[in-house]
Amino acid sequence: MKALVYQGPRDVAVREVPDARIERPTDVLVKVTSTNICGSDLHMYEGRTTMETGRVLGHENLGVVVEVGSGVDRIKTGDRVCLPFNIGCGFCANCERGLTGFCLSVDSDTPGGAYGFAAMGTYAGGQAEFLRVPWGDFNCLVLPEDAAEKENDYVMLADIFPTGYHATQLADVSPGESVVVYGGGPVGLMAAYSANLRGAAQVFVVDRHPDRLRLAEQAGAIAIDDSDGDHVERIKELTGGGADKGCECVGYQAHDPQGNETPESTMNDLVASVKATGAIGVVGVFLPQDDDGPTELAQQGKMPFDFGQFWFKGQRIATGQANVKAYNRYLGQLIHHGKAQPSFIVSHELPLDEAAEAYRKFDDRVAGWTKVILKP
Repeated sequence: MKALVYQGPRDVAVREVPDARIERPTDVLVKVTSTNICGSDLHMYEGRTTMETGRVLGHENLGVVVEVGSGVDRIKTGDRVCLPFNIGCGFCANCERGLTGFCLSVDSDTPGGAYGFAAMGTYAGGQAEFLRVPWGDFNCLVLPEDAAEKENDYVMLADIFPTGYHATQLADVSPGESVVVYGGGPVGLMAAYSANLRGAAQVFVVDRHPDRLRLAEQAGAIAIDDSDGDHVERIKELTGGGADKGCECVGYQAHDPQGNETPESTMNDLVASVKATGAIGVVGVFLPQDDDGPTELAQQGKMPFDFGQFWFKGQRIATGQANVKAYNRYLGQLIHHGKAQPSFIVSHELPLDEAAEAYRKFDDRVAGWTKVILKP
């Protein structure tokens, strides 16, 4: 089968690889019809992770079931399914608590596994023609009858829509509150969109890319360009002293407007722009080790955090990757009933053969390249 293979920093290519196949009785085999390029893929693409060469990328996947293992009971061939990016067994202590992003049964050195992702198991990714899905009964979300018609919406359930929603859940966003989101990439846009779904009165998205800021406005947010004046003071002015809640949707490769990498900038800006006793949800990726970090601290996965101000303001922070299964069924119902249309962020639909060029343009932040769906 054809698949997108990681060959080294900024070097990916579509190659012929061994076909994905059923390996265990509980496996499901899916023919991939949509698979997204994620901002997290760019960390690996740029060589900023421990991703091994030869691995197939892709963790935002949707497709049609073509084969099921002998131990699969619920999922049938022909089902159109969306796959959470994090793989869960369904029966370990963490999965039983709904914390499927931290499954204890996956073949990973740390809790949690994912398709085609560094340090999260050996599972092949779905930027390919076919994908093996472990524990298929648990991990496959069977989509409703409008699945083909709304495929570009439903594929967002694999990661970014639940992850954006997770940011607002970690921040405990409630109706009538003000929310500031740092980062106008796909996850940040979904966090802003989710904040509005949860009834926020004011939502702000801080970024500097004009195409992202325009999409933030489409999501019902107020766009704040951090390259144009003091964005923290602007947020304080618009909220009467600080936002009630904040979401970090950038991660360890945050940059300042001058292009300098400053991993701590969004975290400290959140402390400054969220009011006293406010809450902050962090879904941007931060690593325990980054050999290419801009400082010695950053290389150790550490940062100079404004803890004194954080403590003095009585704020609280919750962090971690989204437990997609906690949200995807319910967010899918919003799509099914016309209450949500997350595909508004999609800029390009491309065949798998054009994946390498799409990675390059997405990584270079070429204007207009906001979200790419590959169609194997």
